[in-house]
Amino acid sequence: MILVIPIRTESEIRRTPHVNYALLALNAMSFLFLTGLLTSEAAVRFTGRFLALQSDAPQLHQFISYQFVHADIWHLLGNMLFLWVFGNHVNAKMGDWPYLLFYLAGGVFAAWGYALVSPRASQLIGASGAIAAVTTAYLALAPRSRVTVLVWLFLFIQFFELRAMIIIGLKIIVWDNIVAPNFGGSDAVAHSAHLFGYLFGFVAALGLLLIRALPRDQFDILAVWKRWNQRRQFEAGMRDPEAAARAQFGSVARVTGADPEERAKENQRFDAIADLRGRITDALDRRNLTEAAAWYGKLLAIDDRQCLSERHQLEIAREYYRAEKFAEAAAAFDRYLDCYSSSTEAGNVRLLLGIICARDLGQYDAANQHLTESMKKLSDDGRRDQCLHWLGYVRHMLGRPAPEA
Repeated sequence: MILVIPIRTESEIRRTPHVNYALLALNAMSFLFLTGLLTSEAAVRFTGRFLALQSDAPQLHQFISYQFVHADIWHLLGNMLFLWVFGNHVNAKMGDWPYLLFYLAGGVFAAWGYALVSPRASQLIGASGAIAAVTTAYLALAPRSRVTVLVWLFLFIQFFELRAMIIIGLKIIVWDNIVAPNFGGSDAVAHSAHLFGYLFGFVAALGLLLIRALPRDQFDILAVWKRWNQRRQFEAGMRDPEAAARAQFGSVARVTGADPEERAKENQRFDAIADLRGRITDALDRRNLTEAAAWYGKLLAIDDRQCLSERHQLEIAREYYRAEKFAEAAAAFDRYLDCYSSSTEAGNVRLLLGIICARDLGQYDAANQHLTESMKKLSDDGRRDQCLHWLGYVRHMLGRPAPEA
């Protein structure tokens, strides 16, 4: 016998998943009520009459009630394990009330699908359909995150890390479509509810990402798809040796044979740049400027020509300035001006950059250049007076005539 049990994911949970905790508790409490306060026979009668979904003639309340009933302790523990491992992140990403509606809707859709395809009257119980929806929602939100799994084969016990898309894909394709249906019995029929839950969860989460009802980041499936497509287009373009040479050396290019190893390294470099830019954007969206500045430093270590969007580049530069990292701030402001010289903020940025060069770095030639350029774009009288003051100071330090007001 072999058991493959997911233990945890590497996904960061940035806010407490209150609803997921409540769902875990409610499922456990309902199981304890049915098994502890009622006799086994009474629990079966009560469940069959009021709680389980009857596939041939379902009542409206059964689409919700069936989700909180489990056949035995192993049925409960298996479901709660998957809900704990994958549900916490999805809850934190969606927020509490949207997650609750998503969870219940996944269970309703799974029950509807089960009733639709069931060939005969039967009962459906368990949170498997709703949890299947949560599982594929996690797949859409973090397909490349690593999941720690415990593999238990007789006396062999080992922990492994697998990509979420692999472990969830194996669960959907291999277990629910090949292994479990061949076990036979009525339990096998219920796997249609799993499949409808998987379908709902993935499509709904993907749709929410597309319309940005869910916050986007560099880890979700749309970002992964975009990076893959960019690599595919780049590789297609670089198959022409002449085009590859022009991209690397410009007009003086000489066509040489393509080196697969170098191409692989370049692809890794592009992936790293895309990942770091995504991390910077995510940190700035969360207003964690310190983290964003740290990621920006790592980005420059890979490619010092990188420039962020106008707003983000300015935020990074100001964060360096706030942290009194004046050399880094000057470089970030200078990069901003290289990329966005026509910006309405350019005059103010040049003024601040000139002051940093003069007051904090002692780079008077650079300060003179920036302050002189800034005077041409400043319209506010207070800013112009400030610029003239510092320009006079710089000219004095350089032994040059003071500027005219």
